[in-house]
Amino acid sequence: MPRFVDTSPPGVCIFCRIARGELPAARVFEDDLTMAFMDIGQVNPGHVLVATKRHAATLFDITPEEGAAVMRTVQRVAAAIGDTFDPPGLTLLQANGKEGDQTVFHFHMHVLPRHADDGVGLSWPRKESGMEALHAYALKLAGALRAE
Repeated sequence: MPRFVDTSPPGVCIFCRIARGELPAARVFEDDLTMAFMDIGQVNPGHVLVATKRHAATLFDITPEEGAAVMRTVQRVAAAIGDTFDPPGLTLLQANGKEGDQTVFHFHMHVLPRHADDGVGLSWPRKESGMEALHAYALKLAGALRAE
C-alpha cells in the first residue's frame, strides 16, 4: 500500500474536496452517488479510484444504495480499463481502517490493472483453522445475519 496517509478530518478529506471540485483530479466518470478518477500514485497505467461522493469513512458507513452504485461504477470502469489498456489481470482493493491499510479515510475502491512483476504484493500468511473452527465461525456469522 502507498505510504501517503490523509490525516484530514471528515468532510474536508482529499476525496471530499475532489467531490466538491476544490482539488483537481483526472476524472473518469461520475454519477449522483459516485466518482471515478485516476489514482495520483499510479501503480500501472489505468489505476482508477472509485469513491462515494458523500463522505463515509469505511464500508460500514456507506448505504446499501451507495455500495451498489460503487460496484456498478467499478464494473464500468474495469471494462473500460480492459478495453483501453488490455491488462492481463485486474485487482479490486477496498481497505477499511488503519489496521486494514486504509490510507484515505473516505470509502473508495482501487481498480488496478495488473501485469506480471508489477511490484504489487497481496499475500498474507495462511492459517489453517481446521473445519471445526470454520463451522463455528460460520454459525456465528449466520446467526448475526439472521438477527438483522
